[in-house]
Amino acid sequence: MSISEAAPVSSGALWTGRVLSGIIVLFMIFDGAIKLPPLDIVTQTMVPLGWPADANVARMLGIIGLISTALYALPRTSVLGAILLTAYMGGAIATNARVGNPLFSHTLFGVYLGVMLWGGLFLRDPRLRALIPFSR
Repeated sequence: MSISEAAPVSSGALWTGRVLSGIIVLFMIFDGAIKLPPLDIVTQTMVPLGWPADANVARMLGIIGLISTALYALPRTSVLGAILLTAYMGGAIATNARVGNPLFSHTLFGVYLGVMLWGGLFLRDPRLRALIPFSR
């Protein structure tokens, strides 16, 4: 199946995909932006997760998150951005699992974001629908 033969989606499904992707982008911009300045609340909440209370580490994580989010938001690089954000969220899942945080509220939060991320991209990107056809 070529990209031109990708299963079309309704206008409602396309807008649902855009809204889901928009929620992810806004959340990740907030997440990355609060890690850039040396905020004490950010560095202190990293300590119980096993990360050092170092503003440079938080800044590095924020930059990685923001770059991945920018790639996800741009249509041409959205699949690469989705892959990078999935890896980023995988690190968050592993960190929360390692310290024994609650499963459904903390540890699986990255999974919830990942489902929204890929669901939104699937609904708005015909290339992904052509790659992963759920219907014939």
